[in-house]
Amino acid sequence: MNDESPQTFELLDPGSLARIAHLEIVARKVVEGTVSGLHRSPLHGFSTDFLQHRPYSTGDDLRYLDWKIFGRTDRHYVRQFEEETNLRATIFVDASGSMDYGDEGAKDEHRVSKLHYAVRMAAALAYLLVGQQDEVGLVIFDDTVRKIFSPRSGRRQLQLILDALGSVEVGGETALSVVLQEMLPRLPRRGLLIFLSDAFDEAQSFVNALARVHSAHNEVVLMQILDRAEIEFPFHTWTRFENLESDDESIRLDPAQIRATYLDRFNEFQEALKDGCRRHGIDTVRMVSDQPYHESLAKYLFKRGRKS
Repeated sequence: MNDESPQTFELLDPGSLARIAHLEIVARKVVEGTVSGLHRSPLHGFSTDFLQHRPYSTGDDLRYLDWKIFGRTDRHYVRQFEEETNLRATIFVDASGSMDYGDEGAKDEHRVSKLHYAVRMAAALAYLLVGQQDEVGLVIFDDTVRKIFSPRSGRRQLQLILDALGSVEVGGETALSVVLQEMLPRLPRRGLLIFLSDAFDEAQSFVNALARVHSAHNEVVLMQILDRAEIEFPFHTWTRFENLESDDESIRLDPAQIRATYLDRFNEFQEALKDGCRRHGIDTVRMVSDQPYHESLAKYLFKRGRKS
């Protein structure tokens, strides 16, 4: 691309791109699309893999008559094939207040806020999808939809997405289930929906909302992005904890008094989220924001490709 903005270079640095450029995002479920591509289509044509025989109908292409079956049965059947098509993917980026957690000034160069990590991951996914000639869209949300780009293909679409990601800022409270309910009528059919979020909402409500989206013939992937401190709670001295989704709400505590309770509740939440998604066939992957995003993405896509 010759028209990259400064955000493009920041979000898609050459070193990281070199590590992911060979990767593919392949749909596991049947998808609908508009051009030939990597993914299985529910529309029947005559272009790729054999699907089945069906009785001949007036107007069918005579090239696909199966003469061997005619010789055995004296009936006309045509060979039906399954087309491959492109994918319509939509990337959801959670920009609620809780995504602002993370130490931008940490000594570890890879430790950033969860939102920064999600933005970099979304940029890489969009880059890969456009490179596959797939259609990609973007939804940025907190307790409501803040910005939306319907799935399209091409470099212009990629640039619009990168510009939006480069200017995103954290917003208000988390309302994942509300946003999904709002978005459901506007989503493309049989698409791939990728959610980049810490998923800090009421677990059952969020899972139910994802399940409704999944039941509308979409493939759903939840990339849960967490800070390591949220997982391990490594605090030892008196610490002030702030509510990032509510102004002027904080409390100073001795971590030793709450550590066990916090970890129990955190792990219970994680198990509820994971088990709920598994029951509904929703793919989940946990990513920690101190791990290089291109390594996390490569590891996930490699594992995903082996299951496809």
